[in-house]
Amino acid sequence: MTTRVAVVTGGAGGLGRVIAATLLTDGFRVALLDRHGAPEAAGELGALGIDADVTDEQSVRAALDGVDERWGRVDALVNNAGVEPAHTLEDLDPTVWQGILDVNLAGPALMIKHCIPRFRRGRGGRVVSIGSRVWLGGGATAAYSAAKAGLVGLTRQAARELGPLGVTVNVVAPSFLRTPLNATKGDPAFVEGFARRFAAASPLSRLVEPLDVAAAVAFLVSDRARAITGETLHVTAGTHLAPYVA
Repeated sequence: MTTRVAVVTGGAGGLGRVIAATLLTDGFRVALLDRHGAPEAAGELGALGIDADVTDEQSVRAALDGVDERWGRVDALVNNAGVEPAHTLEDLDPTVWQGILDVNLAGPALMIKHCIPRFRRGRGGRVVSIGSRVWLGGGATAAYSAAKAGLVGLTRQAARELGPLGVTVNVVAPSFLRTPLNATKGDPAFVEGFARRFAAASPLSRLVEPLDVAAAVAFLVSDRARAITGETLHVTAGTHLAPYVA
């Protein structure tokens, strides 16, 4: 049981599956956690699937106990679960606000909390949370932008607290991706137009692909990144920069 184990939340979603597949290729055992469809997605990949809600502490604890029972260790945590219901500040419902922060910010905190005993037992570990370029200056919904900015703050604090345990904590912040989550933000013509504008805003004249994000995650959970912690790695094809002028 010496093979490293990675836990990926939101693992049944489009990006989660790509991250899981990449880590499996790199030799990890992978546990997918998701509110819906984790066992089915895991079966397709050859991973372990556990139904879990990252906003429910009892569910988080039970899921990680399940990983322990199967493999006896957790070496890497990838906080990938996320939601972004449409809203503006003017029409914001406090229930929607809280729900977004619960999944995108409180969920990662709970996952980190309950991985700490496993990291301490294993004398080290890796945490990578999926953020977003919007933490720098908005460009999405208010609650989502706030949550992703908060995730950077959480990561920096966690890097300080977990460093003595040999744990690194970082963020991968992508720009627009073609994922099922982003496909729900409008009709196909709207989403396609948004994607074209995003590609045009990139110095590289391209969109980021899920595999690009997964590769960044794979690097940060590897031994090659052992001296990197408290950082935010932008995987945006340059769209996190000021407006690009040729």
